[in-house]
Amino acid sequence: MARMSYERDADYKAQWLFPPSLEDLLAGDHPARMVREFVEAQDLKALGFKTRQSEDGRPNYSSALMLKVWLYGYVSKIRSTRGVERACMESIGMLWLTGMLSPDHTTLWRFWRDNQKPIRKVFKQLLQVAASFNLVGMVLHAVDGTKVLSQASESRTLHRSSLEKALARLDEAIDEIMKQTEETSGQQSGECRLPERLQQRQELRSKIQEHLDLLNRTGRDHLNPGDQEARLMKCRGGGTKIAYNAQAVVDQQSKLIVAADVVTDESDNYQLVPMLDQVADNVGKVAEHTLADGGYEAITEFAKAEEKGYSALVHIKEAKDQPYHAAHFTYDAEKDQCVCPRGEALLFDSTKTRDDKVEPYQVRIYRCQSYQTCPVRWQCSKSKSGRTVQIHPNYDALVRQRKKLKDERLRALLRLRGSIIEPLFGWSKEALGFRRWTVRGLEKVKTQWALMCTAMNLRRLHRLWAAGKLVLKSCETG
Repeated sequence: MARMSYERDADYKAQWLFPPSLEDLLAGDHPARMVREFVEAQDLKALGFKTRQSEDGRPNYSSALMLKVWLYGYVSKIRSTRGVERACMESIGMLWLTGMLSPDHTTLWRFWRDNQKPIRKVFKQLLQVAASFNLVGMVLHAVDGTKVLSQASESRTLHRSSLEKALARLDEAIDEIMKQTEETSGQQSGECRLPERLQQRQELRSKIQEHLDLLNRTGRDHLNPGDQEARLMKCRGGGTKIAYNAQAVVDQQSKLIVAADVVTDESDNYQLVPMLDQVADNVGKVAEHTLADGGYEAITEFAKAEEKGYSALVHIKEAKDQPYHAAHFTYDAEKDQCVCPRGEALLFDSTKTRDDKVEPYQVRIYRCQSYQTCPVRWQCSKSKSGRTVQIHPNYDALVRQRKKLKDERLRALLRLRGSIIEPLFGWSKEALGFRRWTVRGLEKVKTQWALMCTAMNLRRLHRLWAAGKLVLKSCETG
């Protein structure tokens, strides 16, 4: 007897005897329930969320409802206002969170725009809840930054060198056209009008000059008029693009993000202490050790970290293949001299003021006295006046950092840095598709990064919450 195969298809005429409630349609461990529990445990007024006092006009959506919608949107990889608006009408999680209300994209944007600082505080609130359950490890943290592209069009970026070259070419072209026009007017009688191509070039020249004036006013060599706070930065994959530098600190134990910020600095040099300050503010103290790559090598930051009692392990590039690198010179403060690897003394020569992001500082310069007879003179330095070494006022902090890196146990810890912090950026960019900001301006991208990191922490904590090991209770507002 032949077997019959059956296929299941939708029955569009089926009806429920009793209409189901949204509560029945949403699983008990659904992330939307977690978001609701967390938001409802917060004192949003104390956090600074705006509420309307007037009873006139149409009732507005509550701050609690709007925050739930935005948080769940980011948890669900939905970050645009229109995407969130659409989800409020289609996603079962959003329908449950909103009680089937449908705020439009304009309303969603106004809430986001008007509550940026309170939204950033939510990141800290979630961390404090996690810390109260001893979920945040304080043994090993890692800090790093990643470049996230500006929303503004790359093609509209102004570059001083390109504009100056274009202006020079236009001036030559205009001079040539003017010369031809004068020759033609001398041969012809009657009225002579400016050629159309000359008018076009003069208009273009005026536009280029406006762009150069903008660069001069801002003191910049590269600027995108659509997002003037973004900077030209080296991005992974090669090339330089208009972007912001997103910073994060991650805990090894829980993989939670314990600090997050965005800066316009092209490098990470001066972000070590500010990020550790934020960790201390968010969870009460810093880890026993915080790991950082060579991008955070700034002697002033080493000294500041020591002053505050922060233990940072920063990868300093070794100079094994450079026997006469400055790292191999020894500074003797008592004798006020440096000693080279061959034992020759470099005596004090002068001081020099160096620019610094925070404030200028003076370095002491020591110069070799026997360079003319030194057998390794040209290996040591290409200078015709002999080798010099500059000593930073916080040189001792650099020496102590180098000494740490000679400890094999600490070196082993430093090798863990990549496995702690790098997966975060891979997750955000590859899995969550966060490669470009959807807003412009430093304050707005700070808010978006805080919201993004809050959502990633919620996703990390979801498993514990679903297992009943985490209750998103209220905590005191910081």
